[in-house]
Amino acid sequence: TIADPSAYFQTTTYAGTGSTRSVDQSGNSTFEPGWVWIKARDAAYDHALYDQVRGATKEMKSNDTSAEATISTGLTAFESDGFQVGSRLGVNDGTKDFVAWQWAADGTSGSSNTDGSITSTVSANTTSGFSIATYTGNGTSGATFGHGLGVAPKMVIVKERSPGGNNWMVGHDAMGWTKYLAWDTDAAEVTSSARWNDTAPSSTVVTLGDDTGINANTATYVAYCFAEVENYSSIGSYEGNGSTDGPFIYLGFKPSWVMFKRTNASADWMIKESSARDPINVITNRIRANTS
Repeated sequence: TIADPSAYFQTTTYAGTGSTRSVDQSGNSTFEPGWVWIKARDAAYDHALYDQVRGATKEMKSNDTSAEATISTGLTAFESDGFQVGSRLGVNDGTKDFVAWQWAADGTSGSSNTDGSITSTVSANTTSGFSIATYTGNGTSGATFGHGLGVAPKMVIVKERSPGGNNWMVGHDAMGWTKYLAWDTDAAEVTSSARWNDTAPSSTVVTLGDDTGINANTATYVAYCFAEVENYSSIGSYEGNGSTDGPFIYLGFKPSWVMFKRTNASADWMIKESSARDPINVITNRIRANTS
């Protein structure tokens, strides 16, 4: 159980300045974020994702299949209580407002993990159930990489860093590991053994198929892995009822951030928050992870 969730996850809103600036956290605690996800709230700029394992200035987009890009004016540094951005419009346009979601990893650029048949570089926070792993594919079905959590993750998000062009791959316990969702599209779940080799993650490794989006020989990848932690995070599913008085989903705590996706038909990936952009019910503001 985590007594102070703000020590591991925070939502921060800020106004762009157009010049280099630090963005500080405002929770009960502060931490050096391992993963920072930035989105303009009032402009159709791409999502901008950065993490400590790949390094500052290395940007990826949840709404795009493109390869990792080095952006010298994007997120330029991870700091002890937030991060620093340069003049890039997508993260610091002087006329726009932004939201940044930040997750704590282990505060480092990662270390070598040899639990799997593929050696990975992992920054893991076992307290909050979140890890970042990078690896190089080998094109072999059944290959594995270590995730560092010590318990089986219930959701894994993988993206090819280079050469790029493939969808983001999402595996989730609720669908079963014979299926996947593409994070950058609104498409329904797809059955394919080429993604997770029909194998659920274990307490040490994630198993891969041979699809080029997840395990092409010599291609490089990043994976974000999530395990549940009581009173902090919940990873599950529900069935809609089509009513304006919809189903109640019991989590055991009040969530500050929720991402959900319909699995049996096309629908956008929706993100809603109670912490910063929309502090009181009814929560009406939303951002879509798969579009700008």
